[in-house]
Amino acid sequence: MARELVYTGFMSLDGVVDSPGGKVEGHRSGGWVMETEFVPEAFALKGEELADTSALMFGRRSYEAFAPIWRDSEDHLAYKDLPKYVVSTSLKDDELIDGWGPITVLRSADDVAALKRADGGAIYIHGSAELARGLGDADLIDRYNLLVFPVLLGAGKSLFARSDRDKQQLRLRDSASYSNGVTKLVYDVVR
Repeated sequence: MARELVYTGFMSLDGVVDSPGGKVEGHRSGGWVMETEFVPEAFALKGEELADTSALMFGRRSYEAFAPIWRDSEDHLAYKDLPKYVVSTSLKDDELIDGWGPITVLRSADDVAALKRADGGAIYIHGSAELARGLGDADLIDRYNLLVFPVLLGAGKSLFARSDRDKQQLRLRDSASYSNGVTKLVYDVVR
């Protein structure tokens, strides 16, 4: 049985996914998630994902940003011993962080496709907009778990390619809206 590859992330209404928690990528509007009123139920999707996650996947920059923080974070303790995959053509094994469970470097979309064909549960991609965009264009992402925030940023990294491509149909699996204006949208990719 093929593994499901799920992108999960925060997104502005105009499709920007970078710098939701801070200005780490230099986005002048970084930290936009923290500027939205906190309503616990709006983030319940993240707790639901924990139960479904069998492995994590990152692009190099997101891995380098998340690994040192998530490794020691009580909020991310459930991820500590899960297998992690970093898709990078340049990251070397000796650059991987210690003490955060098994970490494997994948070099290409073909490596990701091979991983998906193996046995196992769902693999979740966090952050990693460029990786997710490339894997989406390669038709490797199976589901999008999005929390859409009521903010327009005007610039920043988009999850979806802006280039001409074949249409990809999505089917709404789940949705909800919350008092702080955040909307949960969970879409399966139709094949």
